Amino acid sequence: MRKLIYYSLLVMALGWLSCGDHPKTVEQKKPRIFPEYSEALDEIIRSKEGVIRGVDLNSKASLITTTETKEPSEVDHDYLYFEYTIDSVTNYSVAYNLQKDSLDEVEVQINCSDLDLSTRLFNDLKTYYEKKLPNPTEDKGFVVYNCFEGQRKPFVVSLTDNSTPSMGIINLVIYKDK
Repeated sequence: MRKLIYYSLLVMALGWLSCGDHPKTVEQKKPRIFPEYSEALDEIIRSKEGVIRGVDLNSKASLITTTETKEPSEVDHDYLYFEYTIDSVTNYSVAYNLQKDSLDEVEVQINCSDLDLSTRLFNDLKTYYEKKLPNPTEDKGFVVYNCFEGQRKPFVVSLTDNSTPSMGIINLVIYKDK
């Protein structure tokens, strides 16, 4: 009988200890970079610095690899390719084309199975680049922004919505204006 009481008290003590206050881990939400746009732009554009993702054209490959958050999926002479998944419906890829270790072109392709979200992303990208590079030209689904001002060498941002009835596909290409 004593053993039964002893074991009962032990179980109750262990139960009481396990119910004690444990520090709760609160997941801290990263501060938004572009709160006025879709959260996906925080991931895709990634920084207010540079033309995109914190880099400018003419950047060296070493700067690109340090600004990206993972290893490239493909590496070739003067070419770096990265693939990312934002959520269950959206993924994107970023291809950096270099010429003599100098960034010459950036190609971003965004794929989204939610057509409404894809439309919102396209419009957010349009608005973002309109504020950064005014006076775009629109023609047949292409939106083109030209930059000829300031210290930067001239460059072009081309944005295209190539969506199909079942998949949202947005292409963003940034390249030197020759």
